[in-house]
Amino acid sequence: MEQIKAPVLIVGIPRSGTSMTAGAFVECGAWGGDLQGPNRFNKRGMFENLRIRSEVVKPFLRENGWDPAAQKPLPNMRQVHAISNEEVEQFKDKILSIMVAQGLKENQNWFYKCPKMCLIWPIFHKAFPEAKWIIVRRQAEDIVSSCLRTSFMRAYNKRSGWLKWAAHHEDCFEQMIEAKLTVREIWPERMIRGDFTEIQACVNDYGFDYNEKKVVNFIDPGLWRGWDSKRREGWQESSQQK
Repeated sequence: MEQIKAPVLIVGIPRSGTSMTAGAFVECGAWGGDLQGPNRFNKRGMFENLRIRSEVVKPFLRENGWDPAAQKPLPNMRQVHAISNEEVEQFKDKILSIMVAQGLKENQNWFYKCPKMCLIWPIFHKAFPEAKWIIVRRQAEDIVSSCLRTSFMRAYNKRSGWLKWAAHHEDCFEQMIEAKLTVREIWPERMIRGDFTEIQACVNDYGFDYNEKKVVNFIDPGLWRGWDSKRREGWQESSQQK
């Protein structure tokens, strides 16, 4: 596995647009193995590798006493930092074995998208120190509103609880930046507004070939809650002119 490239890792607070961002990368030729497709929570697709999530990430959370859904309780960062080198290598080998079994080739650019990764970023960083990270951002109030509407987000029933939960993720983002990981930030709402400059720069800089036509066709403002009809109509008019 010496010739396997370091991945692009897409993280963010759940309900922030990580699936939209990963989907835009897929439209530009990014490969992530066998990806989860559309469901009732995301009609465009989740774009997450189910085997890595179910066989690596969730067991790691569960075995350390944390919620495998990454809601409550959240990982203790001191414990994550203290994971042994042997555990890191086992963690890495499991991920690479899955990806190779699904078709990953030597020197191929690949990605893994998982919102939970920011909560355990040190083990991913130790496993893939050359990885390029994308932090997907959205205003906390909008994320909380989405959580309160989403049936599988069950840890809290009040805004205050979800706001603290979101703040914990944002603390993790700051730690990742301070640790000097290779990080770029993406705000999906800019794509909803018809501004693709941010995603274009990120796709190209991270080794893929940006395809604006496919990205524009993929982005559906109607699936982005809180985006009102007048702004949606304006986006559709501008996108049709491209």
